[in-house]
Amino acid sequence: MNFINPKTDFGFKKIFASPQHKEVLISFLNAMLYNAEPTIQDLEIIDPYAAPAITGLKDTYLDVKAKITGNTTVIIEMQVINVEAFTKRVIYNAAKTYATQLKPREGYSKLNPLIALTITDFVLFENTDKFLTHFVFKEVEENIEYYREIELFFLELPKFNKRLEEVEGLIQSWTYFIKNAPELEEIPEKFASVPEMQTAFNIANRSSLNLEELQALEKREMFFEDQRGAVIKGMQEGRQEGKIEGQIELIMRLLARRTGEISPEIQTRIQKLSAEKLESLGEILLDFTSQQDLIAWLESVSA
Repeated sequence: MNFINPKTDFGFKKIFASPQHKEVLISFLNAMLYNAEPTIQDLEIIDPYAAPAITGLKDTYLDVKAKITGNTTVIIEMQVINVEAFTKRVIYNAAKTYATQLKPREGYSKLNPLIALTITDFVLFENTDKFLTHFVFKEVEENIEYYREIELFFLELPKFNKRLEEVEGLIQSWTYFIKNAPELEEIPEKFASVPEMQTAFNIANRSSLNLEELQALEKREMFFEDQRGAVIKGMQEGRQEGKIEGQIELIMRLLARRTGEISPEIQTRIQKLSAEKLESLGEILLDFTSQQDLIAWLESVSA
């Protein structure tokens, strides 16, 4: 057997955002958010890319969005590359999703709690060895907790280094699955005993994909690896040779492949960026899906 990579946007959505198999997301969220207790009994998977209700807000970078028990909204993001100001983006996405619950003229009492679960394939917090961390608002000196309206969870995959035989419990099992599924040749016996994980592995089985899905997956995997390798190589060469022009040329080519032909006006704005901002653009452009994303980013760095 050969399993798709849950760390790609296609793979993660395919496995965890299937309306026909909500039990997979329920099990995963109960593990990560509620210490494997069966707190969530049902959920509604909703479109994570719904247009914001407030004009002018930037698009949200999310992979999965769901409404769970207690009318709480959960947003999930899988991030492979550590781009500039990523921690700020997490807060922005959480705050925006929380605020845009309200329809015009609705009171604040209509706001419901929000949980943001961020999965990273890089170390985000150097000052702790914990691979799963949980943040809430608290008073600085007396540690008094504020209302739990917004909670942030982070799952840092590089910090989880247990071998298969060492894995215990649902939290570690799901973490191992996300990190190591593509390297497995069969469903491990210890995971097969958990029905939701059995389902996840079956969904992730490449042989279960139709031709269109398989082509989309392969293109996405190839494109992502090519882009990541090109960006890293190009930025390294640009720094070594001090050739900003080379960086701009590389970025233009990648942007054109990612979002289509770049207008002369946008090209001029990119050419005026500093070396530091060019490097940031080279990293974050992997997240762009349209030129509106590029324009929004340019506006954010020039504000």
